[in-house]
Amino acid sequence: MSELIEIRRVLTWVEDIRHEFGPAAQVPPRRGAVAAVLRNPYAGRYEPDILPMMKALDDVGLQMARRLLSAMALRPEQVESYGKGAIVGAAGELEHGALWHVPGGYAMRELLGWKGDRAAYVAGTAREASGQPGNALAIVPSTKKVGPPGAELDVPLTHINASYVRSHYDAMPVRVPGAPLADEIVFILVMGAGGRVHARVGGLAAAGISQWNGLR
Repeated sequence: MSELIEIRRVLTWVEDIRHEFGPAAQVPPRRGAVAAVLRNPYAGRYEPDILPMMKALDDVGLQMARRLLSAMALRPEQVESYGKGAIVGAAGELEHGALWHVPGGYAMRELLGWKGDRAAYVAGTAREASGQPGNALAIVPSTKKVGPPGAELDVPLTHINASYVRSHYDAMPVRVPGAPLADEIVFILVMGAGGRVHARVGGLAAAGISQWNGLR
């Protein structure tokens, strides 16, 4: 692993949502998160070229995505939503959290069946809205912030194949006690099997995605 990567902790959470004061779900939606606490090699200074860290995070993203899928005891085809996020310690800058966009997002997409050209997307030469074969066609929603140890982040979730599926708009709060320290970053991946447990506000349904090809 790259000398830029130094992992202090890795944590996973899995929850089954049986109800929210309505009828109990026959199959409770499951969602989970994995968080890795890493040293921030750019903490305390301004570094013009931070892209080497983004490349170095590729393996971290793959390991975290696989760990989360295993912890949730799901097959890739059972995952219906995903999201990602980062909490940067106080000695870092928000842009350091943006390093997670490619290694975190594409790790999940490729694990779940996306078959596009990652290199083309990194280079900005491919259009996200163009149809790609396989699964996990939608971009992975993301959020990030600079925060103190124990800061909580609401990581957004949307449907893996069409961001407009209203039943799958959601968020999972993630908090790592004691992290990030000032010179650390917490990188987070979230996946869900199913939408909100009592979703009933209409809009595009997961079953209708094929009718909305290209809208992601």
